[in-house]
Amino acid sequence: MSLRRLVENHEGVQRALVLANRSQPEQLRSMLTGMFARQSVSVDEAVVEGIPEDTVLLLDGEGNVLAQSPLDAVAQSLLFTNSDAFVTGSTSLEETNLPSVVTGLEGVRFRLRGFPRSHKEKLLLIAVSRHIERAAWEHDAGTHRASFQRLSRIVDEQGTQRVYRQLGESDVDTHVYGVDDGGAEEAAALGVTVHAGESADYRDSWFVVHCPPGTGQTAGPGPLALLAIQDDDGVWDGFFTTETEEALAVEDYVRREL
Repeated sequence: MSLRRLVENHEGVQRALVLANRSQPEQLRSMLTGMFARQSVSVDEAVVEGIPEDTVLLLDGEGNVLAQSPLDAVAQSLLFTNSDAFVTGSTSLEETNLPSVVTGLEGVRFRLRGFPRSHKEKLLLIAVSRHIERAAWEHDAGTHRASFQRLSRIVDEQGTQRVYRQLGESDVDTHVYGVDDGGAEEAAALGVTVHAGESADYRDSWFVVHCPPGTGQTAGPGPLALLAIQDDDGVWDGFFTTETEEALAVEDYVRREL
């Protein structure tokens, strides 16, 4: 088993977004469509009775509504922002707040191009990563594991350094993973446990996993996990999940093998 195999074994679920009763400019509909143009998430527009203007609906493969969020919330969290907001720290951990139609995309299999091929596609994975990091920080307990490909990124990116300093100062047992390109000592100074290696799991994986205390044993909050693997073309193939068995499979592999 490997992290790549965990991604390959993930079948993915079908989801659709519907922009209901739009009164906002066409540009917003176009931006929403463009965000998911290369994904297995269709975006449509419709007039829907009983739904407020400018509401985004999340549908399952059978057409059932799973969640709904104001278009403004989706725009502020994804459409009107970029990765620099997270890298520089202008969007803080406390301000990270993903609408339910975005978090409801868990289980979808994504293929997202990184920089320089795309400036926006990878933003979804960055935003979900911050969502999981905020959950760990709010729980102030449990275990949190995250990979960075290169350990220097943890300290070179001001926003990332701030987040992991907050986690390092909390009661969360925080572990970070990556190739040691000179950043291991500075990363450790944040109060986190550093794991360095050279294998493909360290070089090409992007995982963020939080397991609250008693995961899988109580009725409390369950685990959250994001896992993506980068191919030779710089495309990230992955998913995020709150399914306990699937999230624990990622946690267990990382704990045992890295």
